[in-house]
Amino acid sequence: MTQTNAGASSGAAAATTTELPPPQPQPQTQRSEMVLHTGSLSFSSHMSREDEEMTRSALSAFRAKEDEIEKRRMEVRGRIQAQLGRVEEETRRLSTLREEIESMADPMRKEVSVVRKKIDSVNKELKPLGATVQKKEREYKEALDTFNEKNREKVQLITKLMEMEQLVGESEKLRMKKLEELSKSIEETV
Repeated sequence: MTQTNAGASSGAAAATTTELPPPQPQPQTQRSEMVLHTGSLSFSSHMSREDEEMTRSALSAFRAKEDEIEKRRMEVRGRIQAQLGRVEEETRRLSTLREEIESMADPMRKEVSVVRKKIDSVNKELKPLGATVQKKEREYKEALDTFNEKNREKVQLITKLMEMEQLVGESEKLRMKKLEELSKSIEETV
């Protein structure tokens, strides 16, 4: 039973030694295998304790290495983040400097671009206003034509009315004349 434990612990030691370089030289593991074959139980149990200690020390060394690697990884990550922050800041500074240089190179360019933007803005506002003006002009023309037509009709009606008044006036005169004649003829008959 102790031989199987010893074989299992030496197998575990062999498994851990494949991941990391063994802290002890390889010939000692061969010696422990030879002891197992000879059948000395006291010596093999002693070797299994040594194997366990070697396994524990190898595991603790492995964990220490992993912790150190993780620590270094975090340090490198922190340095990279800091460097990226500096790069972003420098990019912003370069952009600001580029804008300043462009404004120094041609000081009127900025003013010209501002005026052009205003012109574009006014043009956008003028397009619908122009369409509205044309529509209102058409409506005005139509209303003016209608007004002129009604005005002509009114003038014609006034002219006709004046002609009719003149005719009525002449007709009144004729009636008055006839009434006078009738009245004279009645007076003469009486």
